[in-house]
Amino acid sequence: MRRRQTETDHAADPDPGADGAARLAAKDVAVGYGGRTVIDGLDVEIPSGVITTIIGPNGCGKSTLLRTLSRLLRPSRGTVVLDGADIVRLKTKDVAKKLGLLPQAPVAPEGLTVADLVARGRHPHQGWLRQWSSDDADVVERALAMTEVSDLADRPVDALSGGQRQRVWISMILAQGTDLLLLDEPTTYLDLAYSIDVLDLVDDLHESGRTVVMVLHDLNLAVRYSDNLIVMKAGSIMAQGHPRDVITADLLHEAFGLRAEVIDDPVGDRPLIVPIGRAHVRPDLASPAGE
Repeated sequence: MRRRQTETDHAADPDPGADGAARLAAKDVAVGYGGRTVIDGLDVEIPSGVITTIIGPNGCGKSTLLRTLSRLLRPSRGTVVLDGADIVRLKTKDVAKKLGLLPQAPVAPEGLTVADLVARGRHPHQGWLRQWSSDDADVVERALAMTEVSDLADRPVDALSGGQRQRVWISMILAQGTDLLLLDEPTTYLDLAYSIDVLDLVDDLHESGRTVVMVLHDLNLAVRYSDNLIVMKAGSIMAQGHPRDVITADLLHEAFGLRAEVIDDPVGDRPLIVPIGRAHVRPDLASPAGE
């Protein structure tokens, strides 16, 4: 496995998950919106040092789970544990020093430059006794370099393409100096080429020592770029594990109501999902009458 040497300042800190224990976990969590329970009694551990992707049909609770793990949502019951502590009891700055979150479709203030946005990732490290320093500037410079957007530093964020903007937002959470990254649908609104570009970057971040948790809609991209899949349906976890162990035709039908063939990916080492619809399908694979 290749390793990149360009790092932000998290690398000097000891890894709290180095002993194999999960740094982030949910225990008997219940959470919802406006009186409606979305997740009820969910338990999950996020393995350290791998890419975990949460998949499932629309409305199953994928983003709700990610927002709960990041402390944006507070459970009505149960606990989210970050490095052995109840995340609700931690100070906001302490959480931001451990965990970086990229929400769905983030929006930067009009006219804000790339360098200024990425510099905001250093806010958790600022305070009355610690103002902006050359060390912060070095971290921002490395984050820009690692996401290959250094040449965009002086450009307004709102003037960038979708793929460039996603790289810039990822650069900002890298500047936080965390090695635990939560990404909520990082390929939303991107065409396939930009989606691959962003996910290649996510894979690079993982290979440089970071734990990544993300939500994706594209099942084949989730399979290709994940070491660990969490499959959700109706607020519960149906299956979890490596894509080779999890993805089957039966599971896809049960979770998504999708008829599909699961074959070997001709260019990778993971399964490939081939959906079966009503049209342009060989007669022997056509949907049975009434299905």
